[in-house]
Amino acid sequence: NNTRQQRLRSEETSTMTKLLRSVSFLLYATVRVQSNDNGLAQTPPMGWRSWNQFGQNVNQSLMISIMHSMVHRGRVDHNGIPTSLCDLGYCDAGLDDNWQACHSPLAAPGMNYHDVNGYPIVNTSSFPDLRIMVDTAHSLGLKAGFYGNNCICSDNCRNETECEMQISADVDAFINWGFDSWKLDGCGGENNLTLFDTYLRERLPDKPILVENCHWGEEAYDPDPSLPPREGCPFNFYRSGGDNQPNYEAILGELAMLEKYRARNMSIPGCWAYPDMLEVGVRLDDANKTIALSQAESRSHFGAWCVVSSPLFLTHDLRDEDVNDHIWSIISNREAIAVNQAYAGDSGGVYEQVPPPVETNTENYMEMKSSGATSSILRRRILGDFNNFNTISQLPSYQYLSKPLGGGKVAILLMNTFTESQMLEATFEDVPGLSTCENGYMVRNVWTHTDEGVFETTWQVLVDGHDA
Repeated sequence: NNTRQQRLRSEETSTMTKLLRSVSFLLYATVRVQSNDNGLAQTPPMGWRSWNQFGQNVNQSLMISIMHSMVHRGRVDHNGIPTSLCDLGYCDAGLDDNWQACHSPLAAPGMNYHDVNGYPIVNTSSFPDLRIMVDTAHSLGLKAGFYGNNCICSDNCRNETECEMQISADVDAFINWGFDSWKLDGCGGENNLTLFDTYLRERLPDKPILVENCHWGEEAYDPDPSLPPREGCPFNFYRSGGDNQPNYEAILGELAMLEKYRARNMSIPGCWAYPDMLEVGVRLDDANKTIALSQAESRSHFGAWCVVSSPLFLTHDLRDEDVNDHIWSIISNREAIAVNQAYAGDSGGVYEQVPPPVETNTENYMEMKSSGATSSILRRRILGDFNNFNTISQLPSYQYLSKPLGGGKVAILLMNTFTESQMLEATFEDVPGLSTCENGYMVRNVWTHTDEGVFETTWQVLVDGHDA
């Protein structure tokens, strides 16, 4: 699903700030969508997924070794306390695509990995016993995530009866293997998410299942505020756009596509909008196996996902100590994670950017290119067609994000999208939810875990290129 592009950046410093003050917030008066009522994902889910780093190169041994890495306390947090990823909240170990036996001789006519009864056929050479894999996760205190409606050798059921049979059998297999969460992709024919939810509730009345709707921001699969929760949001988080990529421009594009959901207050506890998995620490498939994002870009990426209340799913090789050296201080930042997990009526998003985003289409591309705009062009993937592009946006020179945290706190992220350093400034009166405070505003640096001091009207900082 993902193509890899090399974009190596220099390591740079950054500052993410929280502005504290004692005033009431201007929150939404009405929630526009009702969340799934299964009780899960009251805060953005966290964990690890196999796709971005490993793609189709997955097997049971790899998954079990990753699970052990998730609970290993081989590093310390900023307080010097031995800490595992699960201690920080990353406790869902998720298998992605390519567990299935593609083109199995046991498959039903016209299908690739479902038999005549609709039951999924596993590639037992790579995954000899999924139940053992899941039991291993549980023995380590982890949740085990599964993947369905697969993209590799997808099965496109041809009518309602056949699709319902396959969904029913997939749910039975999911239950038999003991999984706890389920990423449902958009490539096959099993797209009735309400039916998945119904079968899971009926057959697992005492075990709610965390479900990801991975339909790339297609409107047909968005939450529907006109329906009751079990129909309007029969999942716990949903993709707001196409697949993320391990480069800075793609990350900004995912943020831009998320904003329409935030603007309508459609990213809420139990039903979060999701700009896809994290790319921090992912290595490119090049001769040098380059770490795709610099530390500066990784900070920007992780910080932005925290401020917009995105689910946080790591995807790098957790066993790679060089990568862990590169990103540990970022992904283990408890204050940044606390920003992500907080919710006070607004999921967070952009409140200022220069220039504002300019949407265009492919017909305008050559005109923009001839006008010298090539350095500020972002191409976004067509949903479902990962070899073409249909949307182009102009990148802002900077953008500021904010999120109310409750208890008199607001998180702010100042993002420098230029490649060169520039001075960024938070003007307090422009920050949503902040009002006049005669005694000034206390600014805390989340990255360094230090208080910057009290400031009256603005706070300025020199931010390196692609940092935040």
